Amino acid sequence: MSRTEAVRDSSLNAGRRTRELDGATDGTVADVLVVGLGATGAGAALDAAARGLDVVAVDAHDLAFGTSRWSSKLIHGGLRYLASAQFDVAHESAVERGVLMTRTAPHLVAAQPFVLPLTPLVSRAQASLAWAGFRAGDMLRLAARTPRQVLPAPRRLSVTEARHLAPSVRTDGLRGGLLSWDGRVSDDARLVTALARTAAAHGARVLTRVRVLQLTGTGARIRDELTGEEGEIRARAVINATGVWAGDLVEGIRIRPSRGTHLVLRSERLGALPAGLHLPIPGETNRFVLVLPQGDGRVYVGLTDEPVDGPVPDVPEVPETDIGFLLDVLGSVLDTPVRRDEVVGAFAGLRPLLDMSGHDGPGDTPARTSDISRRHAVLTSPDGVTTIVGGKLTTYRRMAQDAVDAAAEARGLPVRPSPTAALPLVGAAALERLRALPAPRRLVRRYGTEAPAVQALAEPDPALAEPVLPGHPVTRAELLWAARHEGALDASDLLDRRTRIGVVPEDRAEALAVAAEVLERAGSTAHSEP
Repeated sequence: MSRTEAVRDSSLNAGRRTRELDGATDGTVADVLVVGLGATGAGAALDAAARGLDVVAVDAHDLAFGTSRWSSKLIHGGLRYLASAQFDVAHESAVERGVLMTRTAPHLVAAQPFVLPLTPLVSRAQASLAWAGFRAGDMLRLAARTPRQVLPAPRRLSVTEARHLAPSVRTDGLRGGLLSWDGRVSDDARLVTALARTAAAHGARVLTRVRVLQLTGTGARIRDELTGEEGEIRARAVINATGVWAGDLVEGIRIRPSRGTHLVLRSERLGALPAGLHLPIPGETNRFVLVLPQGDGRVYVGLTDEPVDGPVPDVPEVPETDIGFLLDVLGSVLDTPVRRDEVVGAFAGLRPLLDMSGHDGPGDTPARTSDISRRHAVLTSPDGVTTIVGGKLTTYRRMAQDAVDAAAEARGLPVRPSPTAALPLVGAAALERLRALPAPRRLVRRYGTEAPAVQALAEPDPALAEPVLPGHPVTRAELLWAARHEGALDASDLLDRRTRIGVVPEDRAEALAVAAEVLERAGSTAHSEP
């Protein structure tokens, strides 16, 4: 199959959505209906389609609309779970990290260095504990058979090396640092987009803006959010992969959402950062605030772990208490503390933690959300709906595999074993091939083997090579590609998920007009944006 044919088969756009929604609601019965198109839902759609099943996957909003776009962009090796003796969770995380980095998405997931500066706030006992943890993390890498050239070994840093890698950290009393490595996805929402497109290439019907009004073990009553028309999707098996909203569709699912907040700073505020930073949280032995350079002129600082009570919002708000907490931890190690007015954006995601505590009474004291296990669980309702909850971004593939296995068993579907551990996502290739592509490295890190095709959009029209915003690397060609091939239907899809322009409200407002122009050019069913 040629590159052009591969792109066409995996392309998601407004026209394909209309055709496939009509087919999904015409009374025929699909093998599997997946509800939710975050990482787990898109992964389940891919897993089922790759096994040869007829799949329909829907989301009330867009790809990666919920939790999956608000992560720290880290593909963790499971180090923190060793401290709580969750060896199976730690090993699973390390294995899945290796799968992403070496086989399924090496264009999107690469090694990220981190420095733990040994400031006076870090005691020698804490430093020894952290070093032992980093060494244990390297043993996890070895157990998962991830090559050393993919994830380098941790090592101690001299004072000079620590100053170079962490130039904004105050130097008085600095004793050097500890260098460690973990996985990092260039963009979590882009990972979800790649999953959805790969599922589409295997025949899955991937339908955004389709809201489930009622869910049963044999299908769903749905509403097209673009037209208001209602219909029915019938299926032999149903997977509920809606994360923190899972209990809204299936009774008896108890979720304890945990809010993880990140701050957005301009890169110049912290200067050149060759590595990310681990900053210990005072009073905690196994939790850190992370400073994560993004390579697009921004730096993320996060994250919190706070319980969320009451109704679950579509987009969580960031409270000032979270911002103050992160600024306090950041300020404890910087030469010059970051002021509140230097925070140009903030975002929060909700972790879908499964509540197994049984604490219901007013006198009960539930566990901290930071202490709740990140194990995932697959639950089957009395009427046959399979719900997948818990887990984390790193382990989405295993979660999807387990969900499809459970759904197939519950509904009597004969399926072959999952092939996804060795199935490259759209754009994936061996590192040698990726390095040889005739395209800028930034595009390769986002689009993989499709980077030359994205760049080629600007050949007949040089204006498409212009950045959407002055000083920001995203070009108009990338927005056009998103509308033609990545299922973007409106400006919010373009600015908030296919790119990350929208995490800074000022930048988002400035880019809206360009996004509207690109959507009109693409012929997409664009809708006005507030």
